[in-house]
Amino acid sequence: MSRVLTRDLQPGMVTAEDVYSTNEQLIISQGQRLTENYINRLVFYSIGSVRIRDDVDDYNEAPEPEVKVANPLHSEPTNTEKILASPEYHEFKASFDDTVETMKKYMNDIVGKRTQISEEFLLHQIEDLILHSDSGVYLFDMLHHMHCYDDPTYAHCINVALIANIFAKWLGFEQEEIDTVTLAGLLHDIGKTQIPDSIITKPGKLTDEEFEVIKIHPIEGYKALKDSDLNPHIINSAYQHHERMDGSGYPMGLVGEQIDPCARIIAIADVYDAMTSRRVYRDAMCPFKVISIFESEGYQKYDSQFIYVFLEYIVNTYINNRVRLSDGRVGSIALINKHDLAHPVVNCGNEWVDLSRDHSISIEEIL
Repeated sequence: MSRVLTRDLQPGMVTAEDVYSTNEQLIISQGQRLTENYINRLVFYSIGSVRIRDDVDDYNEAPEPEVKVANPLHSEPTNTEKILASPEYHEFKASFDDTVETMKKYMNDIVGKRTQISEEFLLHQIEDLILHSDSGVYLFDMLHHMHCYDDPTYAHCINVALIANIFAKWLGFEQEEIDTVTLAGLLHDIGKTQIPDSIITKPGKLTDEEFEVIKIHPIEGYKALKDSDLNPHIINSAYQHHERMDGSGYPMGLVGEQIDPCARIIAIADVYDAMTSRRVYRDAMCPFKVISIFESEGYQKYDSQFIYVFLEYIVNTYINNRVRLSDGRVGSIALINKHDLAHPVVNCGNEWVDLSRDHSISIEEIL
C-alpha cells in the first residue's frame, strides 16, 4: 500500500482505504477501481492524496484506441477553428496577454510594496477585455479557447474576474454589485503571490507538506487586503473562496450563511475555471464533465441560489456547438435537459441522442 497524490492517480488503480471529505462524508470506498470520473471527484473535493493498493498494476496497460467516427454532414470548420481564426480572438488574446503582465506586476506591488489599490484601474483592465466580445456567450467561447494559457495564478485571476462579471449579470445585479464581484474575482488569489513558484508551477508530485503550504493562500490574501479601503466583500472573498456551504472547506470550515455571499459566487467561478483550464500536471476538463460533477456533488457544497443559475446559463452558451461524444460520434447540441444539464440532446446527423437517457455516453469534447 502506498500513498499517491491525486494529480498522479491513473484509471485502474484501486483504493486501499475509504476516502472521506473533511466533514467525514464518504467519497470513495476501499477497494474501488478508479475511473476518470472517480479521479475528477477527488479533485472536486480537494483530496490531496489517496492510499493505493500496490498489488494491482494493470492500470499501466495501454488504453483502448479512441474510436473516431467520421461525420460527412459536417465538413465545415469547427466552432473552435472559427474562433481561433477570427480577428476578434487575436485581439482578445493580445489584450489578455498584456493584462496578465500588468496584473502580475500590480499584485506583487500590492503585497510587496503595499501599493495603494485603485479599483478604477483594476476595473479598467477587465472592462477592456470585455470590450473585445459582444456578449457573455462569445466571451465564454474565447475563454474556453484561452485555456491553453498555462498560468496558474495571474491568468486564472483574470479568468475568474471575467466569469464573475458575467455571472453577476446573469444574477441580475446592479452595476455597483457587478463591479464588486468582478474585483473580488480579480483579487481572490492574490495570496498565491506569497506561495513559492517552485510549488505553484511544480510539474511533478506535490508532497503533503507542499499541499498544506498552498492551503494558506487565503490567509495570505486576507493579510494583503485587510488594511485597504476595498469593499469588505472583496476582502472576504480572498479569505473565504475555498469555504463550502457544508463546512468542508478551508481555512476556517465555515458553514452556510457564515460565508460571505460574494465569496460564494467567487467559489463557483474559481472552481469552474480551475477545472476547465489546463495545468502543468493535467489536461483541461471538458465543461460538460465539470457541470456533471457540479450537479452530482455541488448542490450541498455551493449556494443553491447561485449554482443552478450558473450551470443553466453555462450550458446554454454551448447550444448549437459541435461536440464529440465518448463513443466517438460527432454532433451538435440541440436541446438542454433542464433537470440534467450535463446531458443534453445531441443531433448526430439523422439521429437524436438524448444523453439523459443513457449516462454511459457523455460529451467528451467541445469542437
